Amino acid sequence: MTQWSGYLGLILQGALVTIELTLMGSVLALIMAFLAGMGRLSRYFVLRALATAYIEFFRGTSIFVQLFWAYFVLPLAGISLTPLQAGVLALGLNVGAYAAEVVRGAIQSIGREQYEACIALNLGRWQGMRHVILPQALLVMLPTFGNNAIELLKATSVVSLISLADLTFQAQVVRSQTGNTLMPFTTILVIYFVLALVISWGVRSLERRMARGIDGVRV
Repeated sequence: MTQWSGYLGLILQGALVTIELTLMGSVLALIMAFLAGMGRLSRYFVLRALATAYIEFFRGTSIFVQLFWAYFVLPLAGISLTPLQAGVLALGLNVGAYAAEVVRGAIQSIGREQYEACIALNLGRWQGMRHVILPQALLVMLPTFGNNAIELLKATSVVSLISLADLTFQAQVVRSQTGNTLMPFTTILVIYFVLALVISWGVRSLERRMARGIDGVRV
């Protein structure tokens, strides 16, 4: 029994690494999503081209290859990353590319009358975006952002390929040391599911909170 509690401790340590990856990767993904999503809507061709190139590249290549590039290839250019840094970079950039299209689509879904209202109030382009358009668009983005966060959580398992001791890596360690497959992989299955439920609950709570008063803003 003591032996199995020790193995459970290993898996819980891996869960902390997975949570850390998910949180930091999500922050990077959000930053990239807004930069690229709004870049796609820019008046300037260079910004639109850069945003489009980023989105298409990271959506069109495998996250496994992106992870290997971050960890094994970047050091050849003098940029050495720890396994955690490489994992956060690959996950954040990959998921951010998908979320960027969510940002673009949500902003474009806001009715033309809202933009006209900004002009009537003599709001500048950035002021109107910040105070009128984005609050409404963010409510549209949230459900898909929640899905993106859950996808990022599940994608963290790829970091086990570069020997980062996340949930999947620790489960493989326990399996190799005990010869038992059922216990470690059932345990991490439950942990991934619980973490996904927490993300879903958090996003739904935030959505309900932000929805208060929004209906009164829309025309």
